[in-house]
Amino acid sequence: MRLTLSTWNINSVRLRIDLVAKFLKAQRPDILCLQETKCPDDAFPLKRFKRLGYEHIALNGQKGYHGVAVVSKLPFVATDIRTFCDIIDSRHISVSVKTDENAPPLVLHNFYVPAGGDIPDPEVNPKFRHKLSFLDEMKACEPLHPSGDQRHILVGDLNVAPHEHDVWSHKQLLKVVSHTPVECEKLLAVLRAGNWVDVARDRIPLDQKVYTWWSYRAADWTVGDRGRRLDHIWVSEALKNRVIDFKILRDARSWERPSDHVPVTMTMEL
Repeated sequence: MRLTLSTWNINSVRLRIDLVAKFLKAQRPDILCLQETKCPDDAFPLKRFKRLGYEHIALNGQKGYHGVAVVSKLPFVATDIRTFCDIIDSRHISVSVKTDENAPPLVLHNFYVPAGGDIPDPEVNPKFRHKLSFLDEMKACEPLHPSGDQRHILVGDLNVAPHEHDVWSHKQLLKVVSHTPVECEKLLAVLRAGNWVDVARDRIPLDQKVYTWWSYRAADWTVGDRGRRLDHIWVSEALKNRVIDFKILRDARSWERPSDHVPVTMTMEL
């Protein structure tokens, strides 16, 4: 079977539900992972998603901040929520999907990693300290270490642009949160610990610029193209050769009242 999966930091699902509907009608992924839903579970727009054909929904939300969700055309056989740094703040949800009777289930982790505030010093900025600790716990998290024939996917706004050309200016952003050396190393350590494959960089050479986020601070985001690649799709080794397409919908950054992130989509032949 062919399966298409998208991830998108929507920056308020209720505020931008029409944009989500526009995206789903045009792109029709089988599964959509959302971050920064900013919505308690009892206020999530379930009916709208079900009308769009997404009957299966897993939520981990809270009022006003953070929040993750998975909406799917395919039923879940299991769901799970993990807490990191002993803080209940709606940053993870996982689902398992049965795609083949003869294969292990597809396990999907959806993350919203802490942004880390503005000052890249854990001694004076507790938000940055939290981010570094969160990444350390991700590295040590046993369920994030797939092996053998385990078919696992990790997606989300990981809030780190780990490579030189994942940002518009490596030199100017070395001391800017999301691209500091300590953050980049810690995210890549998570990748290595789980033997994950970074789908974007598996398909796009490291010397090519790739972005998924552009700041609201720029009056025109296209001028200078000052982006960062904060949104990621990783797959376990068992799925590496199953990926047949990968795309970033840059045009969504120009939609009316957009998120500052754009959807990232992968298609696999399972």
